[in-house]
Amino acid sequence: MVSVFKRLPWLHRALIAFFTALIVVALFLPDAADLHDDPNKLEVGKYYPLKIKASALSIVNEQVPTVVLNWEEHSVRSGESAAILFQRVGLSARLLYDLVNTNKDIEKQLSRLRPGDKLIFGFDENNELLQLKRKISDYETFVITRTDNGFRSELSKKEIDYQYNYAEADITSNFWNAGIGAGLTANQIMELAGIFGWDIDFALDIRSGDHFELLYQEKVVEGEVIGRGKIIAAVFKNQGDTFKAILDDNTGSYYDENGRAMKKAFLRSPLDFRRVTSNFNPTRRHPVTGKVRAHRGTDYAAPVGTPIWAAGDGVVQKSSYNQFNGNYVFIKHSNTYITKYLHLTKRTVRTGQRVKQGQTIGTLGGTGRVTGPHLHYEFLVNGVHKNARTVKLPQSKSLAGKAKQTFLANAEVRLNKMERYSELLLAKP
Repeated sequence: MVSVFKRLPWLHRALIAFFTALIVVALFLPDAADLHDDPNKLEVGKYYPLKIKASALSIVNEQVPTVVLNWEEHSVRSGESAAILFQRVGLSARLLYDLVNTNKDIEKQLSRLRPGDKLIFGFDENNELLQLKRKISDYETFVITRTDNGFRSELSKKEIDYQYNYAEADITSNFWNAGIGAGLTANQIMELAGIFGWDIDFALDIRSGDHFELLYQEKVVEGEVIGRGKIIAAVFKNQGDTFKAILDDNTGSYYDENGRAMKKAFLRSPLDFRRVTSNFNPTRRHPVTGKVRAHRGTDYAAPVGTPIWAAGDGVVQKSSYNQFNGNYVFIKHSNTYITKYLHLTKRTVRTGQRVKQGQTIGTLGGTGRVTGPHLHYEFLVNGVHKNARTVKLPQSKSLAGKAKQTFLANAEVRLNKMERYSELLLAKP
């Protein structure tokens, strides 16, 4: 009998024990009312019935969630809406209607499906939908669950941890290839160029023998690296000069080892780094007329349609067209500085418009007197043409006070950490 009892499910065993206890109480304890009235009247060995309310015997009816027995993963096909997907999976239009009308979050998730999105459907033994999951990212999943009253939704998030990694490279052919060879992503290469873009013209100034190194974050979920985070610290050696940049956690901006902002009033290059046809040359022979005349600017050769950026904040002094300059834009940054952009395919700003540094003002082309598509860029200081690649730019803003002290302490730690990672990961002596 005992062995049979042990083989019963635990819930059954608990109920049997509970009711057995009630029977024992009913047999041996006196009536509660009698106890309250006069406990001295009780006689030893006499049976006294115990009054128990029926509500005390009721068991809370908690619904045990139905177990999902079957999971199906389906990818959204090109041109497929939620309605078509549900039909393909074998789910009714009425179910989809109920889902999207449950709350705004479900409506948003099911109305913005893109080709390639993966949805996981969970069914019970009756093929009724119990749960629907849509993966948002490597650490976020949108989950819809059936309840007694319909459906509920939640955004399930896995904890993200961060770890450091290190990369470095010597440049032999070009910066981009060096970055790829060092294992950097395209975004990291562009980010690195952006950090040092106020000091180095990546279209013109990169030379064989230049060197860079960086310490960056990696995102880790459940022990697996799922992506790259921010660059924490970086060093770039260019033509004998060394530039250092460290992330300031409080502002999210980068400063050098002395607390001066990497960001300056002007970009060294007004477009993504690409192949360049000619540099600043005051005695350049004009390619069309053959005459020697000053070439007061820099020519950048890049694919037609490449976005052209404003080198700094300012007001568009002129946005127009003529037979020599083609489509051109002049920007006045102050009473001291003016920048000019010539031979554009099209202009995206108008005269008098205020622009921000890095804002697209047009696209590269071959309009006007040119032999091929390129951007002609000029930098004027007090009306005099200067070489934008070497001209001294306004001093960068420095951190001050307690913010500077905190940054300098962190900067030293991060630069030292980058050096240690360099020694550990690259097995330097």
